[in-house]
Amino acid sequence: MAKDDFTAFLGSGTEYQGQLNFKGTVRIDCRFIGNITSDGKLILGKEALLEGTVTVKELVVHGTLTGEAFVASRAILHQNAKVSGTLSSPALIMEEGALLQGQLIMGQEAARNNQAATALAVAQTEHSMSLLDAGVKQ
Repeated sequence: MAKDDFTAFLGSGTEYQGQLNFKGTVRIDCRFIGNITSDGKLILGKEALLEGTVTVKELVVHGTLTGEAFVASRAILHQNAKVSGTLSSPALIMEEGALLQGQLIMGQEAARNNQAATALAVAQTEHSMSLLDAGVKQ
């Protein structure tokens, strides 16, 4: 994917702390501490260090994720991926060399729970964005 194909790109050398809500595809190559919610795709690059809770439709990991990930569609852990904590996804693709330490939840239960969590996250994101569009501070 070219950088132009991303909704947002947080590059190496930066650090972010807080809440990220987005639509589309976001790539993170930095240190990120906080929560991420989306009905889109999150890509963690090789230099990514994410600590927090992720609720997304699709998750692609090349870097490090510590915390909880609730994925509605599928999670892909590439060769250098390191995931510590809870990963809940109806489908998992894991390359040789990827590391997963913690709890893995898969199957129909994961699909139902994660779709509900994603729908709730999207509703909250849309509400927040509509307030921002209206000029209301939260």
